[in-house]
Amino acid sequence: MNYLPIDYIEPVFRPPSEARSLILQVTNGCSYNKCTFCDMYTAPQKKFKPKAQEQIETELQSVAKSMPAVRRFFLADGDAMTLSYRRLKEILQGIQRYFPDRERVTAYCLPRNIKNKTVEELAELRALGLTMVYVGCESGDDKVLDCIQKGETFESSKAALLKLKAAGIKSSVMILNGLGGQKFSRQHALNSARLMNETQPEFVSTLVVSFPMGEDRFRAGFKGDYEPLQQSQLFEEIRLLIASFELDNTVFRSDHASNYLVLKGTLGEDKQRLLDTIDQALHQPGKIPLRQEWQRGL
Repeated sequence: MNYLPIDYIEPVFRPPSEARSLILQVTNGCSYNKCTFCDMYTAPQKKFKPKAQEQIETELQSVAKSMPAVRRFFLADGDAMTLSYRRLKEILQGIQRYFPDRERVTAYCLPRNIKNKTVEELAELRALGLTMVYVGCESGDDKVLDCIQKGETFESSKAALLKLKAAGIKSSVMILNGLGGQKFSRQHALNSARLMNETQPEFVSTLVVSFPMGEDRFRAGFKGDYEPLQQSQLFEEIRLLIASFELDNTVFRSDHASNYLVLKGTLGEDKQRLLDTIDQALHQPGKIPLRQEWQRGL
């Protein structure tokens, strides 16, 4: 039961780090919604539609009356940053008006969402409280991106991340462990690391690709040339990814519920410790605690 004065269209998703944030649903669904690995917004009720500004204002006003201590906000759904600069500015001004002591506002973001926004516009959104976005890059490898119908390339992702950095908005980038299968595992890891090295995001996280609603749509993009990685191969891929990182000050997290092996650190200072942990998981079974299958999920 929803006790908040917000009209949610479920299901609603958020990053794990937004557990303490108010989820403000400013759009429904995902504006792109063609990625073959993602079933989050495929339900009939999740057809993409922006929420009217008048309704957002009413919900903010109601939340301010019932929960005035809210300080953190997450703009849902799948890529709220697809909204125009003008609409995002209105939403952020509304949050500022009703919650002048807000700490931060964040949102999911696709690289394509940034293309038509200038650095100056993004910087103004930052000044209004948009401090970080979660960018679904998934991979830095053009072949893998094509197979999953991401509609992005290494260069388009790089351009978006560099534009966000220039505007002062932090990026939390998601890379999917195992996304390229066995055939493309190496190039997926190497090119994903290259993308991170050339953009230096503030945060990088990895999730293990999984298919709770079936793999048929995903496999079709590989034209029958996809074999999933086994647990040890997932560890080898993430080891290659981390070993290839040349990051100066990036918080790394591989602690999502989908991951067998929990890894946390700051790169580059913790690089060797993380590699040592992976090596123990690979070569000393039982030395490092792993999530069991029943403990894993999205």
